[in-house]
Amino acid sequence: MSTTRATTKDRSAVRTLLRLWPYVRPVRVRLFTAAAVAVVASCVGLVIPLVLKWMVDGPIADRDPAGVWLGALYLLLLGLLEAGLFGLRRWLVARPLSHVEAEMRAGLYRHLQRLPVAFHDRWASGQLLSRATTDLMLVRMFLAFPLTFLLVNAVTILAGVIIMLLQDWSLGLVILGPALPVMVMCVVFENRYAVVARLAQDQVGDLTTVVEESVLGIRIIKGFGRHRSQARAFRSLSSTLRGTELRKARLLATIWAVIVTLPETAIGAALVLGTVQVADGELSAGTLVAFLSTALALRWPVDSIGFLLAMSQEASTATERYFEVMDEPPETETATGVRAGAGALAGAGARTGAGSGESAGSGPGVTGDGLRFVGVVFRYPDADPGSPPTLDRVDLHIRPGESMALVGATGSGKTTLTALVPRLHEVTAGRITLDGEDVTAMPRDELRAKVAVAFEEPTLFSASIGENVLMGAGDRAGAADLERALAIAQAEFAHDLPQGTETQVGEQGLSLSGGQRQRLALARAVVGQPRFLVLDDPLSALDVHTEAAVEAALRQVLADTTALIVAHRPSTVLLADRVALLSGGRITAVGTHQELLRANTEYAHLMSGNGRQEDDR
Repeated sequence: MSTTRATTKDRSAVRTLLRLWPYVRPVRVRLFTAAAVAVVASCVGLVIPLVLKWMVDGPIADRDPAGVWLGALYLLLLGLLEAGLFGLRRWLVARPLSHVEAEMRAGLYRHLQRLPVAFHDRWASGQLLSRATTDLMLVRMFLAFPLTFLLVNAVTILAGVIIMLLQDWSLGLVILGPALPVMVMCVVFENRYAVVARLAQDQVGDLTTVVEESVLGIRIIKGFGRHRSQARAFRSLSSTLRGTELRKARLLATIWAVIVTLPETAIGAALVLGTVQVADGELSAGTLVAFLSTALALRWPVDSIGFLLAMSQEASTATERYFEVMDEPPETETATGVRAGAGALAGAGARTGAGSGESAGSGPGVTGDGLRFVGVVFRYPDADPGSPPTLDRVDLHIRPGESMALVGATGSGKTTLTALVPRLHEVTAGRITLDGEDVTAMPRDELRAKVAVAFEEPTLFSASIGENVLMGAGDRAGAADLERALAIAQAEFAHDLPQGTETQVGEQGLSLSGGQRQRLALARAVVGQPRFLVLDDPLSALDVHTEAAVEAALRQVLADTTALIVAHRPSTVLLADRVALLSGGRITAVGTHQELLRANTEYAHLMSGNGRQEDDR
């Protein structure tokens, strides 16, 4: 499972939670107001014991019914005021905290779109999904409840202790007796709970990944009868998560037992001592009632400490997981800095590289310098530094209006080379130019407006067919462009669907056949009439007759664009003006199909069908 486990060693929950401030700052006025209202409401509750003292030592002792009714009215009004203030607090925080959660989720989504492909290759989608849902829900709950009530309860406990000490300092010291052991237990609990809370959240991400993969791969699971093994894998992860949640529950039960038992014992001792003092005439009954009422009013603020600390730790680890993604560096718009080896190759664009092939003319009506690979070296970021690069000093020139087929054995780096053109990966050394301009010096939006891509494994989104196709042209294409693209890709089947091009294809487009999905992906690539076209074996899922029709239509498109086409079959190779053979990460031969068949044994072997390969990395 590809996930990042962060250590909780030397971490600070407070420092982590402070990173939420930029999101909270826009709504800080309402949050601070809500906290102030909650503090006032809590302090109103502490006035009630003082009213009880007045009633016991006054109207009740004097047998004054009118005074008792007046005291009851005071108690009713204080209760209503306290309830109203707490209701106002909840109203104040509901809308702004929903806004904070929505902004954080939107920010995470935007950042995910800007992260390089290498990041998405490393991370399991379930881990990212859990960060965008469960973790942000924990953050919102923290801002709504623990953040406020850690402050409110601290103020309430402090005010309550002062009131009790003013009533009778000796009883107050009895109540304060458990304070030190409770604080020590809270520190121990906080450190242990942080580790288990982080582990549980990571395991939720792993479980989410398994569920997501099982849903997306349901045809494979059913086709191979693997539902039982998948169910066992799910049960295993679910059981592990259950064990972790039980560890959390045991820790919470332990701290809660300590926090509840020690103060309750102190209250019992104060009750006994206070009763003796009342019997000896050293303390009034009203003072004892007020003291015990105040102590009982502090039960919830004290008892909730463990619960609030647990929620705070979960929010801290959720925040930590959120910023693990947000701290990942996004793709840079331009990369004009000097790479290793780039300086020595800066002037190499004009010369003929090994296999660069400069003999043929440019295509009709297309000007510029075309597409050049100059000394391109690429190594995947996670590759062993001592291993040979995936691509090693690739030199290739595709002239304006020319179509170049790229052929090679499995693992030779064909797909990797095509991914470098739109900068799905950054070259390690060397450079790639479009009409003489280095792609790393171009803003990504500008680059990807010039270069259209179609991959062997087509990806469709849960949208209509028209929306999926027009995604390749942004806002500058209309119905006419859609019809033209569908015709080129031989995807007129879309008109026969229940709602035509408005038909929703569903998740991953799995309601369509592989050939239909591939044709729609091809239509998406050509709809914007791009200047440069990169096709990664785009016809592999088509039958012979459909392939021939698509190829005939594609030839018209290729006449007006500069194209690099990964090809596995002779029929696809014949679409191109020339062919480049990629072997061992290098271009070893360039020529026409017939020339390479006669002169290159490796190429002849690949085209014979014995060496036919599937997609490489």
